[in-house]
Amino acid sequence: MKYHLQNHPDREITSAEEISALLMQGKFVTIAMCRDNEPYVVTLSYGYDSANNALYFHAGHKGMKMEFLKANPSVCATIIEDGGYIQDDCAHAFKTLVIRGKMVIVEDLEEKKHGMQVLLQHLEEKPSVIQHLQLKSEGMFSSMAVLKLTIEELHGKAGK
Repeated sequence: MKYHLQNHPDREITSAEEISALLMQGKFVTIAMCRDNEPYVVTLSYGYDSANNALYFHAGHKGMKMEFLKANPSVCATIIEDGGYIQDDCAHAFKTLVIRGKMVIVEDLEEKKHGMQVLLQHLEEKPSVIQHLQLKSEGMFSSMAVLKLTIEELHGKAGK
């Protein structure tokens, strides 16, 4: 399912290449969660796994986002490429992706390793440095949580 812009269908991003580029170039995503009609929003750095159509994150085992995810794995997320405000035009240059999907806490050790590999490849210029220093043993993975957001719906929009 895809959302369609009612007010500005001309601003919709439909190119798979452009959507993929936005996912690959972005570094942060803002995620909206809800439990018992209580909203919560958090911004996290991510790694994009194009083969599995998913985003991976790392986190601590405790905290608000973990509580919200355990109560309700359905999330809505936004990635923004901010081109800045356009002076004397009362407009803003941007591209944005709105993602809906399920976000789960990864339990499987091999998938945790995969998720961290995706995250480091996406964010780091030299991922091997971090892997060598911080992820050198399987025990390190037990001290962190890895989250996976499987993309179910995605909508892109651009301005100016």
